[in-house]
Amino acid sequence: MSAFLPQELIRKKRDGGVLSREEINSFVQGLVTGEVSESQASAFAMAVFFRGLDAVEQAALTQAMTNSGTVLDWASRGLTKGVVDKHSTGGVGDKVSLMLAPIVAACGAKVPMISGRGLGHTGGTLDKLNSIPGYNVSPGFERFAEVVEQAGCAIIGQTRDLAPADKRLYAIRDVTGTVESIHLITASILSKKLASGLHGLVMDVKVGNGAFMASHEEARKLAQNLVKVAGEAGLPTTAILTDMNQVLGTTVGNALEVQETVDYLKGVNREPRLHEVVIELAAYMLLHGGQVESVEEGREKAQQALDDHSALAHFAQMVTLLGGPQDFVERSEDYLEKAPVVRDVKAPKSGYIQAMDTRAIGVAVVALGGGRVRTEDDIDYAVGYSDVLPVGAHLKEGGTIATVHARNEADFEQASLALVSALTFGDKAPQDTPVCLEILSSD
Repeated sequence: MSAFLPQELIRKKRDGGVLSREEINSFVQGLVTGEVSESQASAFAMAVFFRGLDAVEQAALTQAMTNSGTVLDWASRGLTKGVVDKHSTGGVGDKVSLMLAPIVAACGAKVPMISGRGLGHTGGTLDKLNSIPGYNVSPGFERFAEVVEQAGCAIIGQTRDLAPADKRLYAIRDVTGTVESIHLITASILSKKLASGLHGLVMDVKVGNGAFMASHEEARKLAQNLVKVAGEAGLPTTAILTDMNQVLGTTVGNALEVQETVDYLKGVNREPRLHEVVIELAAYMLLHGGQVESVEEGREKAQQALDDHSALAHFAQMVTLLGGPQDFVERSEDYLEKAPVVRDVKAPKSGYIQAMDTRAIGVAVVALGGGRVRTEDDIDYAVGYSDVLPVGAHLKEGGTIATVHARNEADFEQASLALVSALTFGDKAPQDTPVCLEILSSD
């Protein structure tokens, strides 16, 4: 009989005790084998949420989850540098990864991106990719590596073998109100990235009312924690704090964000705030990968990859190699599912959009079916908002604020009311706020 009792470990952390490396290793192993039940994993996450982990506990949890499965070795494939990735802490309308990976790949780096599904009110990169017919988010390691080598990038979900302990805990955190724990976020992100065999990492740490870290102070704490733990693990990391007090880009919803990505890569539409975030993250990824010698050179190189459509070509190649349609970028609107009810939301009065409750908009998309309430819920990829006006936009009464994509009329009405309620209108234009707020580095 095993001497490990999960409930004793949970009780110890609940009461403020410090867990040993052996206890953490046993708990993580129990997550993989099933010896730790879902209710016990939930209780552990809640205990950590309230009590936290010290530096030694964080390092132990991160390492245990990293080593709970396979750790990739790119050097065995001749890649001794230039393997980089990016991770976002989660936002509303955050489709940055879909644009960023092919841009950086077009500039000569390799991007093996392990992404997650949505957490809470935020959309997940994996859910967005699942809206592309045939796209295989679980191709297996060998195929994953082949696509990275050929297309320069591959965005997939966590496989059964990569940080499996985190995969289980990640899904549980989503539905138990424990997403915001800085220490669990750090261990979750870094375990996947360390298992991916990276040479450099860039973190997009969201801050604002649509982020898990609403205050700049909390976001900075998370960024500092990520940079510190990653640096101690030997992974050079830069964290960029970016504003999430409004929707990023113009769409919220899985298929809608994929279409915005295609339009962005084609140059049809590049919303300025979204574009600034993408270019800044790309510049630091290229710097970590050794493709450029300065951030400014990185910005220029990333912009060139967009202008000459090489980034679009890498995106198209990645989609095709992972099972998507060969002509997806040419006919994306034909392939992406569309909602039966597509109607505009009208402004109740004239004025400027002075503020946006971004979290409420994310929650509204979940209510439409575009996110999960329970771990086993299916996603409706077609629903969401498009053509969302930014903070600072001026419109007249009856003008269009955004377009709702819904499954039925009742859902449209609910989503329309939710959007109007999430906006603050006024007679004066709000002060412009930067989208890239602060940069921290482990170097």
